[in-house]
Amino acid sequence: MNWILVFEVAYVIVLILVCLRIIYDTTAITKTLAYLLVAIFIPFGGMLFYFSFGINYRKRRVYSKKLIEDDGLRKALEARLISRTEQNLKTHEGVVGDAESLVRLLLNDSWSPLTVGNRVRLLTNGEEKFPEVISALRSARHHIHLEYYIYEDDHIGNRIKEILIAKAREGVKVRLIYDDFGSRSIRGKLVADLKAAGVEAHPFNVVRLLFLANRLNYRNHRKIIIVDGQTGFVGGINISDRYDNTSDGERDFYWRDAHMRIDGEGIHYLQYLFFCDWNFCSGEKMEPDACYFAGQPQPDANEVVQIAASGPDSPTSTIMLSLLNAIHLAKKEILLTTPYFIPGESIINALRVAALGGVSVRILAPGISDSRFVNAAAWSFYGDLLHAGVEIFLYQKGFIHAKTMVVDGYISVVGTANMDYRSFDLNFEVNAIVYGEAIGRQLRDTFNMDLMFAEEITYQNWEKRPLYKQLSERIARLLAPLL
Repeated sequence: MNWILVFEVAYVIVLILVCLRIIYDTTAITKTLAYLLVAIFIPFGGMLFYFSFGINYRKRRVYSKKLIEDDGLRKALEARLISRTEQNLKTHEGVVGDAESLVRLLLNDSWSPLTVGNRVRLLTNGEEKFPEVISALRSARHHIHLEYYIYEDDHIGNRIKEILIAKAREGVKVRLIYDDFGSRSIRGKLVADLKAAGVEAHPFNVVRLLFLANRLNYRNHRKIIIVDGQTGFVGGINISDRYDNTSDGERDFYWRDAHMRIDGEGIHYLQYLFFCDWNFCSGEKMEPDACYFAGQPQPDANEVVQIAASGPDSPTSTIMLSLLNAIHLAKKEILLTTPYFIPGESIINALRVAALGGVSVRILAPGISDSRFVNAAAWSFYGDLLHAGVEIFLYQKGFIHAKTMVVDGYISVVGTANMDYRSFDLNFEVNAIVYGEAIGRQLRDTFNMDLMFAEEITYQNWEKRPLYKQLSERIARLLAPLL
């Protein structure tokens, strides 16, 4: 018997089955083609890569977001969210402006309500965020909920640990969700110390074999803190010394980031997300109780807030759709800051359409990056955007990690989601959207200040790059859907 022939036939049969699985399981055309190329042209390794990183958990649902089992109660709550949002749309029509379609998209797609009477504060870098967080944690009387992609066993991580331990000993209910991959440095002693003091802590999506973990892609990239159901934090800043440029810890470069503090009903959906993720991690069946949703409209506060969140548990990429909708709403200006820019054709074309239609589109991206390959893939998109009139600036002071967008000065987005496939399809993400000119003005001013440390690239100069660079970027672009 010719065993080599048998082996080759068996391999072809397996390859065909894997290709059929990829076609059936992967919805995005570009991603499907990329996985097919990898499987076909990299013997064995390509198939292993797909089964390690490519399984579509959006189709297979990592877990259910159904918090309330009683159908009648759930329908009553949904009806209340719709009624409240409609009421807030009427009373704040002048603030929401032309963004009513965006409000309804988030309401209909994920039941995220439009909330009013919030107090919002933008926080730049860890040096502004961490003092605010520490103050809020120390003021806790009922509960503290934290959910983080990266929680480091370093100075700020241990400082917050000691506060959580002290609050737990006072009788405050403290719960922590940490991503098992991003926060791997705290798996041992830090988490053990928290648990010994009464803090409940659970890893998200436990990773046992990193090199074979098909869930390595499906990480919890959210950064959420909720205190007493009244105060919340959301944005791009993890719990790590690297985000505080005044700390004594070692750093490769200056870290530029953005976060947001919200006081009021705007944090209710953040609390809902935490409950969903907590039930998944802990195996508990916590249902939303009124004491966890105590946030009320703040005196003399008038910020209008809505939350956009999505992940492999969502039937659609809510965050991507919300960003796409916001871009289409632009009439004058789009200011976009992102550390990773591999957004896919829909976002690219929307930005080109906006620029060609006379909208001023400015993108601030890293000149210094923590991933050369990702940067190369991002650069492959710049030529088409520059040709359409989009202005692109590369930040030079350090690494810009902020994920923000301002549309026409009144739609402001601050969150955890990058402009890339990973944030849109593979990770659990959350963005806060603020409607109104006050926060929009602050974000625009911050964007313009960041431009002082950035270099603009022009279409003429970009096209003069050496051919080997252009080729390497094109190759990186082929693999962009897999990054």
